[in-house]
Formats: sequence, C-alpha cells, structure tokens
Amino acid sequence: MSKRDHVEVSGERPRVLPPLDPETCPIRQVLDHIGDKWSILILVGLSAGPLRFGELRREIPDISQKMLTQVLRSLERDGLVSRAEKGGFPRVVSYSLTDLGEAVQEPIQIMAKWGYTHMPRILAARAAFDAKAGS
Repeated sequence: MSKRDHVEVSGERPRVLPPLDPETCPIRQVLDHIGDKWSILILVGLSAGPLRFGELRREIPDISQKMLTQVLRSLERDGLVSRAEKGGFPRVVSYSLTDLGEAVQEPIQIMAKWGYTHMPRILAARAAFDAKAGS
C-alpha cells in the first residue's frame, strides 16, 4: 500500500481524496469535460434559461461556430445540456440545462465569485512575476 492510499499520513495533513488514478479519478473525468473555458461559459450562458444556437453564440462572441457545436455535443453527451428541436422551416433548435447541468451551477458560481474577488491579487502576482522575470 502506498503513502497515497492512506487517508492520513504521519506528519502530513489528512488526505480527503483517493489516489488520482487517470482511469478512475472523478476529478479528472469531470475536468476533462467541463473544465475548459468554453464549457464553463456555455453552462453559464444557459443558466438563465434555454437559448437557441445563435443566441448562445452572441452570449459568447469569441467562440467559433465549430467549437460551440463541438462543446454543446459534448455537454449533451455528458447529460448537462439538452437539445430540443422543433419542426418546421427553418428548424428551431434550443439548448437548455438538464438537472445535472443545473446542479453544476453552484460550484461554477463559487469559482466565478472567487475569480472576481481575487482577480486584483492575481493580476498583481502576474505583474510581480513578469517584472522579476524581465530583470
């Protein structure tokens, strides 16, 4: 049994996570699918309610049509977003959060709040690092 398998190792702070195995680690699995900026921005964009593709693209103006399509499909595959298509011409397709997509809003909002709160410190740290690296 390795040190990582223990919940508490003498002299170290207690570990609350199991070993971070690439195949079974839920943190890796989640971050692989929703940890990128586009996924997060899409989930935030849909948090106020369903949007059509074009509306969502206007919410995130720097995302390409191809990337938006890819990420929406991935989020749909993971059960975070649902796609509703209404017949007729032209087709009306809208996207909305599923219950699972709604459930991830709380941690996203916590991260967003942390970012807004700590952004001045992050910018100061970057400036200090860059100044030090440049000298």
